[in-house]
Amino acid sequence: MEKKNILYDKSYVFSIRIVKLAQYLSKEKKEYILNKQIIRSGTSICALVSESKFAQSRADFLNKLMVALKEANETQYWINLLYDTDYISKTMHQSLLKDCKELVGLLVSITKTLKNKGITK
Repeated sequence: MEKKNILYDKSYVFSIRIVKLAQYLSKEKKEYILNKQIIRSGTSICALVSESKFAQSRADFLNKLMVALKEANETQYWINLLYDTDYISKTMHQSLLKDCKELVGLLVSITKTLKNKGITK
């Protein structure tokens, strides 16, 4: 039986939300430029977490998660920008931002733990 991976599970669900957001932005708002940005950064979080499962070393594992953290931070920017430019509602903004901040928190915790164990990039 495969061990539960909370980070992967949460980032995968977040990726689904981002894809649905992108569909909404293109269909309802006719917005394509910001749409491409948020789908790239928002879905790459889980892609990097997935890649980290088969990292070549502990340093590679840490590197993949550090890049995922950067992508999560960028995604927060796009979520805020979409809200501040009236593309998404306050409710949608708060919900997406909450989930993204949760991913950032998990990634910060994991990467700090790895660094404290002496694993470096």
